[in-house]
Amino acid sequence: MAETSADAMHRQDEGVYVQLTYDHLDVSSVMARVKSPDAGAVVLFAGTTRSTFASKPVLRLTYQSYHPLALATLVALAREVRAKHALTAVAVAHRLGPVPVGEESVLVAVSSPHRAAAWRGGEEALELTKERAEIWKLEEFVGEGEEGAVWRANRDGKMGVRVGVGKGEDEDGGIGAVAGGAGAGDGDGNGDGGLEDADGRGGEVR
Repeated sequence: MAETSADAMHRQDEGVYVQLTYDHLDVSSVMARVKSPDAGAVVLFAGTTRSTFASKPVLRLTYQSYHPLALATLVALAREVRAKHALTAVAVAHRLGPVPVGEESVLVAVSSPHRAAAWRGGEEALELTKERAEIWKLEEFVGEGEEGAVWRANRDGKMGVRVGVGKGEDEDGGIGAVAGGAGAGDGDGNGDGGLEDADGRGGEVR
């Protein structure tokens, strides 16, 4: 999938910022998008590629997206979560391309006057990103080569069929499934992250 210019890979609205990027994710930059004098709580989730899945050593994850639609979906869900939880701001950044073990694939940051709303809003923003965003994930395992690569089929961690890298078709002829992307503790191929408040950073790898 062809890369897109940086200017075309983010969207910004009142209290909302979303980004797709082939670069390393910048935690400080994403947190700065949600900080405000009106917010007493900033919560950050960082999802990282963990080293094993089903006792198999992971080489890397590779993410693809349909950029225009994925950005629109991320904006819509960020607006939804912001309104529902009365958040000050919501930011979602998702990395594309190869993401080696130990590196972040997704950052979700939210701010709120109070921590309870920030915790709830941060978790919901993450889950909606996994559920709705047009982002697909290819798992590659150490020593298995291209033929051992697996498209992650859905947000619940079900494996797709084994495919050669770049093929990505499931049994119904489609590419994987929507939202293979943002790993939180549900047993998918992406590492478990952690939600942290303003004095900590998420991203525990298990």
